[in-house]
Amino acid sequence: MAERVECAVIGAGVVGLAIARRLAMSGREVVVLEAESAFGTHTSSRNSEVIHAGIYYPTGSLKARLCLAGRKSLYRYCAERGVHHMRIGKVIVACDDSELAGLRQYRDQAAANGVDDLKVLDRAELAALEPEVRCVAGFLSPSTGIIDSHGLMLAYLGDAESRGASLALGSPVVSGRVTKGGIALGVGGAEPMTIECGSVVNSAGLNAQAVARSITGIPPGTIPPTYYAIGHYYTLSATAPFRRLIYPVARQDWLGVHVTIDLGGRVKFGPDFAWIDRVDYRFDAGREAAFYAAIRRYYPGLADGTLQPGYTGIRPKIAGPGEPAQDFAIQGPRDHGVAGLVNLYGIESPGLTSSLAIANHVAELLDG
Repeated sequence: MAERVECAVIGAGVVGLAIARRLAMSGREVVVLEAESAFGTHTSSRNSEVIHAGIYYPTGSLKARLCLAGRKSLYRYCAERGVHHMRIGKVIVACDDSELAGLRQYRDQAAANGVDDLKVLDRAELAALEPEVRCVAGFLSPSTGIIDSHGLMLAYLGDAESRGASLALGSPVVSGRVTKGGIALGVGGAEPMTIECGSVVNSAGLNAQAVARSITGIPPGTIPPTYYAIGHYYTLSATAPFRRLIYPVARQDWLGVHVTIDLGGRVKFGPDFAWIDRVDYRFDAGREAAFYAAIRRYYPGLADGTLQPGYTGIRPKIAGPGEPAQDFAIQGPRDHGVAGLVNLYGIESPGLTSSLAIANHVAELLDG
């Protein structure tokens, strides 16, 4: 006899936990199925831990709308729940005249998205804010911040559990099928079982497409392809020379090797960008020379020997090399025809910032 649960959320990353919290607080019975032995072990814990303002994303896209709504909700939530964060601000800079057009494009995009607090800075103002940064122009985003992502996930989980939700670790979804009454999930692990679910939210991150393909009854044509992009982070062993985050104008399809500062004051540089064909977090120390060159474009004072290997993160992509960047893909019953199912694909940055807004959006899709 299969167990029965009202709603299963697959994946206990920051977005999955935010969704579980939202659904549990609306009165649903929720179980979170996580393949790993702990929550948040992939994308949610291997990122820059930045609260994004919503500057870069195409106007009207899910990324733009959910980032702005999510950022405002996230700051309120962190203040209410005591999640460690800082509204530290970000300076976006053009390193030379060839990047001025890109800087203007950012400002125009931000304005179209409703980000209305950017402050244009001249060279003297930039030098006063960040004396170690070399650039020809820039602007300040005061609503950009940093956050303790683990603390945020703990808070989401605590809220969900206080409303009756449960977290099942070491419980990978290995199969499934759409039934008349919902979706039956085959769950592996130490004690394999079948769970009959009234509704399912697939928030499995890097494995979302594989989970969807394992469930008979989901139209294969609705499942996007899977691509992975790895980014390396180096840490600075010297005293922090920056007071804020520093982002150069983007090159190609990523935001460049930027400066982030964690809540302990440690400076991190990254990520870079490379396509890979599987989930592999090994650090490639051979990228060090490229990091030094990229960073010295805006921080010429970077001394030899001060970069230390940090960590890597992998982004779930739904568009491959040479293809235009894609929006979040959040599919409800109208998209795939399966009642009670929401699939989330390509939930990369700004997923953490958007997590509360994504959770609201998913709840609306389930409510019809």
